[in-house]
Amino acid sequence: MNTFKIIALILLFLNCTANENEFLVGSGEIGSKEQKVFNYLALGDSYTVGESVSSNQNFPMQLSERIESELNTSVETKIIARTGWRTDDLQNGISNTRIDKPQDLVTLLIGVNNQYQDKPFEQYEKEFPELLGIALDFVEGNAEKVLVISIPDYAFTPFGQSRDVDKISREIDRYNEFARSIAVENEVRFVEITDITRMGLEQPQLVASDGLHPSGEAYGKFVDRILPLLLEHFKD
Repeated sequence: MNTFKIIALILLFLNCTANENEFLVGSGEIGSKEQKVFNYLALGDSYTVGESVSSNQNFPMQLSERIESELNTSVETKIIARTGWRTDDLQNGISNTRIDKPQDLVTLLIGVNNQYQDKPFEQYEKEFPELLGIALDFVEGNAEKVLVISIPDYAFTPFGQSRDVDKISREIDRYNEFARSIAVENEVRFVEITDITRMGLEQPQLVASDGLHPSGEAYGKFVDRILPLLLEHFKD
């Protein structure tokens, strides 16, 4: 075999190898693009941070796990919440936290401490719409990516039984009715979970060990309500 034929065969072999590698890249077996991260921001108070349950049992972390499973994606979860926070505290917490935009999902659950601390209802009427506006800003105005979660009713807990339960439930209803109206006004979906927490006395497993906050099991029931609403928008 002469030199020219040998060179031609070598070139042919190299070309075939290159084509095979190109096929593998295209098929996703090598060199595939990294999966897009799903960014989730949870805004709230003790009911969001998950007081008295392990860090992976609050509703944002349980929701993140379900999103990863259902959407086959990686979720980066950021929680801005603290036990005892009112609406004004949450505003300050957001102002003092760096948040990259845009987010793929924002949940907002706030108001129980306004009620518990006997703050004027007018404060909630002013600050809750402002917080919802901030949440919408984080998703560039896409209302489908924001969910308002109703406030749990702590009257149906051992702690709540030591207080005026009728007053608690009546005021929680007032806060929730207002939050729902503002959500509807902004075309944001409102997720009702208050009824779950009102089973806390007949189903003690729904209350955390502190006798006040929801348990991990209760938060799982929250997620069962939230997830279908997400899948309507995000799942093909």
